[in-house]
Amino acid sequence: MKIGFDAEKYIEEQTKYILQRVDKGSSERLYLEFGGKLVEDKHAMRVLPGFDENAKIKLLQRMKDQAEIVICIYSGDITTSKTRQDFGITYDLEVLRLIDAFRSYDLEINSVVVTRYEDAPSVNMFINKLNRRGIRTYKHYFTKGYPTDVDTIVSDEGYGANPYIEVTKPLIVVTGPGGGSGKLATSLSQLYHEQKHGNKARYAKFETFPIWNLPLKHPVNIAYEAATSDLKDVNMIDSYHLEFYGKQAVNYNRDLEAFPVVKRIIEKITGEECEYKSPTDMGVNRAGVGITDDEVCKEAALQEIIRRYLIAECDYKKGRIDEGSLERSKLLMEEVGSDRYDRVVVRPAEEYAEKKRNCDKRFENVVVTSLGLPDGQIVTGRSSRRMVAGAAVILNSIKVLAGISDEIPLISPQILQRMQDLKKNTFKSLKTSLNCEEVIMALAMSTTTNPMAEVALNKLDKLRGCKAHCTAILSDGDEQALKSLGIDVTCNPEYLTNNVYSR
Repeated sequence: MKIGFDAEKYIEEQTKYILQRVDKGSSERLYLEFGGKLVEDKHAMRVLPGFDENAKIKLLQRMKDQAEIVICIYSGDITTSKTRQDFGITYDLEVLRLIDAFRSYDLEINSVVVTRYEDAPSVNMFINKLNRRGIRTYKHYFTKGYPTDVDTIVSDEGYGANPYIEVTKPLIVVTGPGGGSGKLATSLSQLYHEQKHGNKARYAKFETFPIWNLPLKHPVNIAYEAATSDLKDVNMIDSYHLEFYGKQAVNYNRDLEAFPVVKRIIEKITGEECEYKSPTDMGVNRAGVGITDDEVCKEAALQEIIRRYLIAECDYKKGRIDEGSLERSKLLMEEVGSDRYDRVVVRPAEEYAEKKRNCDKRFENVVVTSLGLPDGQIVTGRSSRRMVAGAAVILNSIKVLAGISDEIPLISPQILQRMQDLKKNTFKSLKTSLNCEEVIMALAMSTTTNPMAEVALNKLDKLRGCKAHCTAILSDGDEQALKSLGIDVTCNPEYLTNNVYSR
C-alpha cells in the first residue's frame, strides 16, 4: 500500500495543539467535543493511507493524567437500533465497546449520558445495564427553547433541567458512537452548570473531517460527504472565517448553521464576548499537517466515495436509508468522475458469476466473491453446496499467497461433510453451506494433520487491508467475519434468495 500520511507527525502536532488550547487563558476546564470515531477510525485510515486508526485515542493517552471521558448516546438511536457500519453493531453496543477500548488505554471514563431521553423500555434497559456495571449514567432532555430562544436555553428551564455531570480534570472529552449523539448540547449544558458553580470553562471541537485547510472539492473532503450522506452533511466555505480573517476554510453545513446560536449561547453563559470568530476557530484539527503525498490521498478518497455508494445501494435495499441518501451517494461518485467499476474487484466478480450462469443452468443462483491481493492479483471464489463464496475466496486467496496449487485440498471433504451434518441435524439449520467463520475453523482443525493447511492459515493476516466484492448481499455473520479479517468488502444490492427471513 502506498503511504500518503505521516501518523506520528500528526499525533505529535495534534497533541501539542490540544494542550495549547487546554492551557490557553484562565479557564479551569476545557470541554472538547470529539466528532467522528475516537477508536478504530477506519474511514480516516482508508482516505489517508498511513493514518493510524487509533491515532486519536493514542494522543489522548498522552494526556491521560489531565483528561476524562464522557460518552453521549441519543436515546432515539437506541430505540431504532442504529448501527455502526464499520462493525455491524448497534450504537448501544458500540458504547460498551468504547468503554472497554478506553479502559484498555488506561483512560478514565467519567460517565455515559443518554441525550434527548425518552422513557422507552430499550432505553431504560440500557441505562440499567450500565448502572449495574458501576458506570455512572445521566439522563439529559431536549433543551427547551432550542435553537432560537437563547434566554430560555440558558436558564434553569433549559440547560438547568439537566443534571450536572460531576467532573474533576481540566480536559473533558465528550464523544459518542456517531453523529447526532448530543455531544454539543452536553458540552454547552456543562458550561452552563460550571458557570452556576462559579467555575470557568471553555468549549472546543475536534472533527477530523472535513479537513479545514484542504480545498472544498478535494476528494478527501468529498469522501466525508459520502460518509455522512444519511445526515445530509454538505461541505461549505466557512463564510465567518472568510469575512473575519480573509482566508478560506472548509467546514460543513451543520456547524455553519449552528455557529451564530452556539456563539450567542456561550456569550450568554459566560457574560463575555465569545473568543471564536468562526466555526473553524472552534476546531483543533491538525490532520492536514500529516498529509505527505496528496495524490495518494486523493486516489484513496476516490475509492472511498465509490465504496460508500456501493454500501448505500445495499443499505437502501435493506431499508436502512431513504432514496434521497442513495441518490446523494451516487451524485457524489459522479461528481468526482467515477463509477462502481473503478473499484477493481467489482467487475471480476460480476463477470465470473455471469460466465458460470451462462455455461450451466445449475449455476443460476451462483454467488461470486472477488478479492484483490496486495500485489494487485484478483482472486475469485464461488458459492457451492459446501461453502459460501466468501469462504471460498478466502481459501483460494491464501493458497495463492502460500504458493499452494489450486488442486491441493486444504480441508478434507470428510471434515466439511461432518460440519454440514452437524448444522443440519444437530443445530437444525436450513442453510448447510459453511460460512466464512466455520470454514476458517475447519482449516484451523486441519492443521493437526495437513502441513499445507498450517502454511495457508499463516497467510490470513496478509488479507488485512485487501478489498473484496460479492455479487450478493452477505449474511451479517459473513460480513462481520470478513471485516474481522480486515477485508474491506462491498456487495451488489441483490439477495441470494427470495426468502424475507434469514440468519
